[in-house]
Amino acid sequence: MQRWRGQDDIPTDWGRCVVTIGVFDGVHRGHAELIDNAVKSGRSRGVPTVLMTFDPHPMEVVFPGSHPAQLTTLTRRAELVEELGIDVFLVMPFTADFMKLTPERYIHELLVERLHVVEVVVGENFTFGKKAAGNVELLRKAGERFGFAVDSLSLVAEHHRDETVTFSSTYIRSCVDAGDVVAAAEALGRPHRVEGVVVRGDGRGRGLGFPTANVAPPMYSAIPADGVYAAWFTVLGHGPVMGTVVPGERYQAAVSVGTNPTFSGRTRTVEAFVLDTAADLYGQHVAVDFVARIRGQEKFDSVDDLIATMGTDTERARTILRNSV
Repeated sequence: MQRWRGQDDIPTDWGRCVVTIGVFDGVHRGHAELIDNAVKSGRSRGVPTVLMTFDPHPMEVVFPGSHPAQLTTLTRRAELVEELGIDVFLVMPFTADFMKLTPERYIHELLVERLHVVEVVVGENFTFGKKAAGNVELLRKAGERFGFAVDSLSLVAEHHRDETVTFSSTYIRSCVDAGDVVAAAEALGRPHRVEGVVVRGDGRGRGLGFPTANVAPPMYSAIPADGVYAAWFTVLGHGPVMGTVVPGERYQAAVSVGTNPTFSGRTRTVEAFVLDTAADLYGQHVAVDFVARIRGQEKFDSVDDLIATMGTDTERARTILRNSV
């Protein structure tokens, strides 16, 4: 898969293509259906399929300081859409100037003159251009003028817990924020992932008999609600074996998210106790895939009570993960 950043990366001799447009944060089941339609159309037409996304999130530019929690990094987003068959991953820098493009200029300069689209595949609620003035109807009219088709898809919904849920990044963020990682996984089609670099913490876990990897995620990452979770832990990349941890393979973990109130902590952390391993993970880029919430965050009356509960958490994590395979 080719990866382009901005219009200048688009080759001057670029031929025709099918394009699908959106933020695609999470690459959830609704996104997957949209992408699948675009990829099938591209293959039937014999042209590449381009996925166009944006960085930073448009909300951060339109309303500074309102950046929504990020479900997937750009790198992870690219990996997921490549698995779905996308040929080109195009990241458009969402700047103040880009935000001011009128819908007409957006279509003519980007879609027609640069990408030479034969078809645009979007969701039925798609908007674009200055003040989000462009919509599917305007896009269809432009398609009639410039000779490209427009395919707009209904949002994916499913009956869930006595209600009909429409899968969206906003819905998934709310699930993650509430600690309902099971519902988030149902909408995503896979467990919610938090990536980060393992940094040095206060070392308290080792003293308690539960040495943890303190994962520092990127800014804006969507972190589940405080509590203890069963999760899969993976060292990303393809480097050498580190102790008993092999990069690329996943391991069972019990993960604590929160401030460690028993020790009057104030900093919110993501700490993974990787089961049945012994490795120096400092500085490693890792992924934590949240499978289920075991309990909420608690403040214990004694360290012994905390240690006993951590032992129970670990066994519950083993059972949950063993049954999730």
